Amino acid sequence: MPALVRQLRTLGGCTTPIRLDGQRTEQELNTRTGELGRVLHHVDSTKLPAGSLLVRCNNRRATRCPSCAEIYRRDTFQLITAGLRGGKGTPAEVATHPRVFATFTAPGFGPVHNRPDSGRCRCGTRHAPDDDALGTPLDPATYDYEAAVLWNAHASKIWARFSIYLRREVAKRAGLTQRAFAEHARVSFAKVAEYQKRGAVHFHAVIRLDGPDGGDSPPPAWATTELLTDAIRAAAAAAEVTGPVLDGRAHTFAFGRQLDVRPIRTADFTGGQELTDRAVAAYIAKYATKGAETATGTLDRPLRFLAELAQLQLTDHARQMIRTAWTLGARRELVDLRLRAWAHMLGFRGHFSTKTRRYSTTLGALRQARAEWRRLQAAIARGDDTTGPATPDDDETTLVLSHWTFAGVGLTRAEEWLSAAFTPDATEGDPAHA
Repeated sequence: MPALVRQLRTLGGCTTPIRLDGQRTEQELNTRTGELGRVLHHVDSTKLPAGSLLVRCNNRRATRCPSCAEIYRRDTFQLITAGLRGGKGTPAEVATHPRVFATFTAPGFGPVHNRPDSGRCRCGTRHAPDDDALGTPLDPATYDYEAAVLWNAHASKIWARFSIYLRREVAKRAGLTQRAFAEHARVSFAKVAEYQKRGAVHFHAVIRLDGPDGGDSPPPAWATTELLTDAIRAAAAAAEVTGPVLDGRAHTFAFGRQLDVRPIRTADFTGGQELTDRAVAAYIAKYATKGAETATGTLDRPLRFLAELAQLQLTDHARQMIRTAWTLGARRELVDLRLRAWAHMLGFRGHFSTKTRRYSTTLGALRQARAEWRRLQAAIARGDDTTGPATPDDDETTLVLSHWTFAGVGLTRAEEWLSAAFTPDATEGDPAHA
């Protein structure tokens, strides 16, 4: 029992781990002679308490695995924070670069129930913040479900077009050509996709102006927050993607008229009254683990058959969005959009969080650092010498031989009980939880 608890604790509360059968051996190898030395570590799945090697599922969806989603959220928080104030290999000078927090919305597809500043919806009701009617059409018969689904399917292309136009607009305001701009400055960003209540995707992004080498170099003197803001507004208005022509109707997609661009300040200079880098990082990280199922009450996994909808508890609006995506997915001219495969996501098939290469560190680097730390802790627990030789031999290396096969997903009922009993609070000690 104690050994099984120790193995389950390595999952950190993952509810749907991957079960693997096989073995892994680490052994010393002399690269000059080819001779094998002592075995450093050996793992055989049959000798493990659970009978298999258990690996975290690493699902980012909070509805699928809260524990893995929490780690993804914390990693996203660190990634965004590093690009705002430095750290994790990013210089602290990025905090002085022009940077803004921008929100790009979808256009309207028909009036929906909402909570306007006046407090009263068009339907004449003052909706509560948790009212299920929010985001649903006032008149479902006239709501443009076709355009709503196709907008989600083209949202990533619109963002890609915007990012190209943004560099052009910044260069134009600086009096530079496109080729010369790369020698003077660089646009860095990190963004996350969020679903509105109506099921339309919109984007939150941190956008920063750097020198030609990214965060490692200072921006030119002409690079200001005002210039960046003006360029963002112009690029967002110009970004447009031509969609398909369906039954004689030509679709064109662009961002909605509601565009919010706010400069990011630090609490050191503003007394915490304006938008701070910590608030921005926490806000973006919060939406990194939420999909359409959280905002609109739709599904968190693909459909195999449309008939499955009859057995699912969905809102009428989400059900119609899924049906529309499924129906459009059967059309030959839309085959490249793979709408049936992404019907549960209401047509959106892009990555939820993306960033430019020079914005900050990567999720992969954060995961690698965490994995190395865990390996070190495991070695210490086994009593291995972790200091290494005083004078390492260039001819010595470590040979790793491993072979694993998929054996299933999830825990047994007893393992689930033990895992829940020994899993700490996911928000305990969390720098982003405040």
